[in-house]
Amino acid sequence: MAADQHPIPYDVGVLHGRFQVLHNDHLRYLLAGKALSRHLVVGITNPDPTLTRERSADPHRSRPEANPLTYYERQALVRAALGDAGVPAEAFTVVPLPINFPELYGHYVPLDAVFFLTIYDDWGREKLRQFQELGLRTHILWDVPPEAKGISGSEVRRRMARGEPWKPLVPPAVAVLLEAWDVPGRLRRPREGAPIPSPGPGKGTRDTLFPEGDPASRPSGKSFANRR
Repeated sequence: MAADQHPIPYDVGVLHGRFQVLHNDHLRYLLAGKALSRHLVVGITNPDPTLTRERSADPHRSRPEANPLTYYERQALVRAALGDAGVPAEAFTVVPLPINFPELYGHYVPLDAVFFLTIYDDWGREKLRQFQELGLRTHILWDVPPEAKGISGSEVRRRMARGEPWKPLVPPAVAVLLEAWDVPGRLRRPREGAPIPSPGPGKGTRDTLFPEGDPASRPSGKSFANRR
């Protein structure tokens, strides 16, 4: 190993977020977790309304207006952002993670992994307590006051809804998808319940996400479990 290289401390790390919508500080968070783990599992929280529960520490996160993007869209944003940042597809996995249902974690993520967190507020501290009570290994990436948080998803959504500049706040690959799905237009329209679905396979989305073919249709080779 070269003198300027450092060993990666964890085999598998789990990192989570709503990513409504994924912005530049989200990408910084994702890359910080990947730098510490050979394989990164990205858990997308509040994946659907049945796996969303209001928490007193941060009730707005569960409201429909704070969750305009579907799970499908958000996993696509994560894949696009990490891929554009140079992270190989085989180095990360994207899964749902019902953060408010700890009894379900084992169905979605490896519980012997290290769980990364960032802490800005009471909600971050509540999640840390929750993870520790479950006996999970944790690693705090950074713990800063709310005013040092940086970009927020709500700010990006607000700019989109008001027709203000928002592209500088998100990674370029994410901006491409958000425009293709007309998310700014969706946010400007009156809400009528569930998010308006993005174009499905065969209508422009698949070619954007998988320019070399959908990985789901290719032989998987060795499973990740066998590689660990």
